Amino acid sequence: MNDTPRDADDPIEPVERGRPGGSPDSGVQPTVVHAPQTAAVAPAAPTPGASDDRTVEDDDPWGSAFRRIMGGNLIMALLAIVASLVVGGILIAATDERVQAASGYFFARPGDMLGAIWEAVFGAYSALFQGSILNFSRPEAGFATMIKPLTDTLNFATPLIAAGLGVAIAFRVGLFNIGGRGQMLWAAAAAGWVGFSFQLPPVLHVLVAIAVGIVAGAIWGAVAGALKAFTGAHEVIVTIMLNFVALWFITWMLRTPGLLQNPASNNPISPPMPDSATLPSIFGPPFILHWGFVLSVAAVIFCSWLINRSSLGFQFRAVGYNKSAALNAGMDVKRLTVLAMAFAGGFMGLAGAQQVTGAVTTGFTSGIDAGIGFDGITVALLGGSTPWGTFFAGLLFGAFKAGGFRMQAAEGVPIDIILVVQSFIVLFIAAPPLVRAMFGLPQPGKKSRRQRRDEAALKAMTQQKGVQS
Repeated sequence: MNDTPRDADDPIEPVERGRPGGSPDSGVQPTVVHAPQTAAVAPAAPTPGASDDRTVEDDDPWGSAFRRIMGGNLIMALLAIVASLVVGGILIAATDERVQAASGYFFARPGDMLGAIWEAVFGAYSALFQGSILNFSRPEAGFATMIKPLTDTLNFATPLIAAGLGVAIAFRVGLFNIGGRGQMLWAAAAAGWVGFSFQLPPVLHVLVAIAVGIVAGAIWGAVAGALKAFTGAHEVIVTIMLNFVALWFITWMLRTPGLLQNPASNNPISPPMPDSATLPSIFGPPFILHWGFVLSVAAVIFCSWLINRSSLGFQFRAVGYNKSAALNAGMDVKRLTVLAMAFAGGFMGLAGAQQVTGAVTTGFTSGIDAGIGFDGITVALLGGSTPWGTFFAGLLFGAFKAGGFRMQAAEGVPIDIILVVQSFIVLFIAAPPLVRAMFGLPQPGKKSRRQRRDEAALKAMTQQKGVQS
């Protein structure tokens, strides 16, 4: 061994082990290859879609912001409403007698048919606005008459908001609550029974009736949740069947003396609610808006806190995102399923109790739900299954209900047109690609012509620099 210290660039001398054979360690001096001073590194191939997209967005920040805004849920909901109103306008024009008469001589005088279409559609939607927001046709009647349509809209929206929350919170957990009708019926029966069977102080009486109705709806929703969690039964089938169970059971109770039937009548109707168990009007006559609207707003605030701020809401959202991952994280998915359906039934129960204590106080029948349980599905879909989105969607559908009656009375437009518009809103909400195609919006993941041109130029520049280096 040479004890002379080596420089860092000196070659490493092989250790002579005296091994026989032709191996590299057999004593033959290997050829030493020094590392080159400079290394030629081939340019990396550009990765499509990652850095290029970021560069394009940095070059066009306003365009990328516009695309993100136009692809948001709020814009899609607004465009779905606009598209539905356009479809409703076509149906209004097609069913109008003046338009049909003018279409017979369209080629002779096309202006008559176009004028008739404008009068029919504008008159119908003007009546819809005046019946739901502001009645400016009679300014001499005073401010109360002018603003009354808005209060009617809020009154119609009151149970829709609560029912929409009952569907929205189930959506967030990955469940589909179609049992709103049954939950509302049990809530109405329980709240009505407390109302006409007990004598309590005025404020306490109505609060107890509403609380009992909420509990009844929550129990009926928890039954569906328990069947889903512990037997694996699909919640859609279970909730639909429980609707019929509640309907016919409540019908039997309304036809049986001594249960829910009014003793003074042989018809299947309950006794009237006493004044102490009735929600009072907020503004007094002639307004019909009652304090149930305030309860609906409080329910929205509570639901927003429950979903977005509480630990239970975090577990709800985790189960809705990925049930298997939530189970692996230690969450009791079965318990959360039952709780989610109980909360959904509780919100539906609030809607049913509001119907009995605020909307129909002269006695209720088995049709007390008035289709609100199913309308809540539409409200929740339009609201994006968020509490405040459901609130504004409920206001919109309340406006449709309030203005539809005036549209029918003033312009002779069938109120079924409103149902068609609501149905098309659900259709367009469920099919965002259709809305994007109708309004010429870019599809998600599809790059615009400018993006493709910029990416091609950037790729060519990158290749040219690679060849030069």
